[in-house]
Amino acid sequence: MLVLVTYDVNTESLEGKRRLRKVAKVCMRYGVRVQNSVFECDVDPAQMKMLRHEILTIINEKTDSIRFYNLGKHYTDRIEHYGAKPTFDQEGPLVF
Repeated sequence: MLVLVTYDVNTESLEGKRRLRKVAKVCMRYGVRVQNSVFECDVDPAQMKMLRHEILTIINEKTDSIRFYNLGKHYTDRIEHYGAKPTFDQEGPLVF
């Protein structure tokens, strides 16, 4: 299933800047960055549970915000992209 993860971490303090980097690193392990604080993650239910747990242990719920949008398995009809950055094909071949 495709999950869109968006976050807003308060970076007014040094600790906030650390949390921001930690959240981004966790998201990079599960998906692809599509904008500064937005990731597309193609995960199964177990991975989603781990992703959510890892992020929720990092953020400060009083100052930070995280959103998970579950687009499901049939997400291709739900996404439209326009502009400079190319769209990443989650199901396409992976070439290194």
